[in-house]
Amino acid sequence: MTVAEQEALPTEGVPEAESAQGAGPVVARDSEGGEVELDPTVFAAPVKPGLHYDAVRQYMAGRRAGTHSTKNRALVAGGGRKPWRQKGTGNARVGSRRTPLWRGGGTVFGPQPRDYSYRLPGRMQRGALRSALSLCANEGRLRIFGDFGLEGPSTRAVLRRLDEWGSTEGRVLIVETAPSDDLYLSTQNLPSVEVVSVMALHCYEVLKAKTVLIRRSALAALSEKLSEAGSR
Repeated sequence: MTVAEQEALPTEGVPEAESAQGAGPVVARDSEGGEVELDPTVFAAPVKPGLHYDAVRQYMAGRRAGTHSTKNRALVAGGGRKPWRQKGTGNARVGSRRTPLWRGGGTVFGPQPRDYSYRLPGRMQRGALRSALSLCANEGRLRIFGDFGLEGPSTRAVLRRLDEWGSTEGRVLIVETAPSDDLYLSTQNLPSVEVVSVMALHCYEVLKAKTVLIRRSALAALSEKLSEAGSR
C-alpha cells in the first residue's frame, strides 16, 4: 500500500485533528500547571489509524525472536532401515520410521528459524508518530516537564515527581533528548514507567502509554525529527 493510499484511509470513530496549515495554536499542560504551545505540524496532524496499524505491525514483527524450529524427516532420529518387508505382512507399505505419517516422525512444512523484520518507509513511520502524538494531545494525555531534578539514581524521587504531576496511574512514557543514566537507573524498578530518547521514540510506545511526558528541551528535537524537510 502506497503512502498516498495510506493518507486516504478513513478515520471514522477516531477524533481527527485539524490540518496543520489551518489549525490554531496547540497547547499542553506543563508540570508547573501552566500551558506550553506546541508545534502544530507535529501535534495537530490528522489522525490516521491505518498508519498506526502498519507502524505497530512492523514494530512487533521486528521484536519477534524467530527461533522456532521443527524437525523434518531428514532431521528426526531413526529410520535407518525399512520397518518390514514391502509385501506379505498385511501392513501398509512404509520405507522409514521417520515418515510424517507416524508418531515421532518428521514434520511437514513446519516453522524454521527466520527473521520476521521488514522495512517500513520512513515517511510512513514519521506520519504514524505524528498521528499518535496528535491523538495523544487531543485526548489530554500529553504533559510537558522541565526536569526531574535528580542528584543521583533515586526511584523514590521519580515517584514523588510523578505524583506531583498526577501521572502515577497507568503506563507512563518519558521522552528525553538524551536520557541520563540517573533517570534510567531510577526507573528500572518501575514496570509501568518507560524512558526513551527522541531519536528512538516510536508510534507503538506513544499509543501504549496512558500519559506521555515530554521534556521541554526535547520539543525542538522532536519537531526536527518529524518535519518532512529535516528528514530528507
